Amino acid sequence: MLVSITTTHQPATDLGYLLHKHPDRAQRFEVSTGTAHVFYPEASAQRCTATLLLDVDPIGLVRKAGNTLGQYVNDRPYAASSLLAVAIGKVFGTALRGRCDARPELAETPIPLEIHLPCCPSALAERLFTPLGWTVAVTSQQLDPSFADWGESPYADLRLTGTLRLSDALAQLYVLLPVLDDGKHYWVVADEIDKLLRVGANWLATHPDRELITTRYLAHQGRYAAEALERLTELDDRPAEDAEHAEPPARERSLAQQRRATIVDELRAIGAHRVVDMGCGEGKLLHELVAEPTFTEIVGVEVAAGQLRSAARQVERFADRQRERVSLHQGSVSYADPRIADFDAIVLSEVVEHIDLPRLPALAATVFGAAAPRHVLVTTPNSEYNVRWESLPAGHLRHPDHRFEWTRAELGSWADDICATHGYDVRHVPIGPVDPEVGSPTQLAVFTRRAA
Repeated sequence: MLVSITTTHQPATDLGYLLHKHPDRAQRFEVSTGTAHVFYPEASAQRCTATLLLDVDPIGLVRKAGNTLGQYVNDRPYAASSLLAVAIGKVFGTALRGRCDARPELAETPIPLEIHLPCCPSALAERLFTPLGWTVAVTSQQLDPSFADWGESPYADLRLTGTLRLSDALAQLYVLLPVLDDGKHYWVVADEIDKLLRVGANWLATHPDRELITTRYLAHQGRYAAEALERLTELDDRPAEDAEHAEPPARERSLAQQRRATIVDELRAIGAHRVVDMGCGEGKLLHELVAEPTFTEIVGVEVAAGQLRSAARQVERFADRQRERVSLHQGSVSYADPRIADFDAIVLSEVVEHIDLPRLPALAATVFGAAAPRHVLVTTPNSEYNVRWESLPAGHLRHPDHRFEWTRAELGSWADDICATHGYDVRHVPIGPVDPEVGSPTQLAVFTRRAA
């Protein structure tokens, strides 16, 4: 089986930098199911194509312990499936993560791409790829031209054309190839949830068929799919019913993504280098922070052991030089911790609303008093915006674990008390679309300690 990636971005041979595979060399990689080969059928300044060919060992595949295949004769060596997705993850892993030291600006730039899969399950291809910005061309094939009554093959020649970041294109292939095939060659365990949410972070939450994608990717294991969908709803920051039924414009960033981007922008603007993510959860913000070399020391603090384990798995996937800049601690926002004292900035992203109101003075004493960073960034929902979500009944909170949700005036009052007590100044930044009547869905308070 094979997949080809073509670009006409000029110079097109920059594709070699993005994929970390030189166009003048054919390369070979051993993978768990056989051997992967990377080569360039064409490489000019005008047009460049990289091809990944996976040579599957069908006998070894069936004999491998835990494999879900039961027959030596099968279609796995030919049809695009989870085997090809795993090979993409191993061979193009650096490109999949969006890293390109030689051309960092290009890695963040959408470029014209054509993806060719000559043998691919096609029934859902247009439905799954079109909302992501692709133009989808499916050419059906007969099972055998000599026997017309056998009908068409379930596999087709699939071509996707669009203008996307290469990392996004690879992430979509990585997730959707097993979804199209609706089968995996390995047992699905709970770790697959983290993998799905990590690789699909930039697009899955807003895909109109995210429930179908999640269910198929997780091999129809209901408890895993339910957990993944719940976490996707939290990522998208909409009430569950809106998140399930709304069909936002393709490639629109979720509110959670906008929040993380705003936090990183603010940290960069205030010149922070040593940063604490207080209440880091599963490590989504850590992933954004570690991508910025300006943040030289990053600490994640989380009270929930399960969330901390998920964050640790996230950190394990970082490149070696990135991992060296990150440490994780179990800790609470209510108790002073000398390990987070005197940092440039502490981030409390969607944390305060999970704290009982009587405990907020302890949080303030811990963060603004004992730790005393130069800056503190606090994001929290703006309850005034809740009326814009029709499915959220009046007076209800966005999430069952929220103890409260503040209006803009209520956050302002709390922030003013912090400033008066602990010697900080504050400014307020909206996150998400700003409604002229009710403001933005998320509010950010940026505290800066006054000079002595």
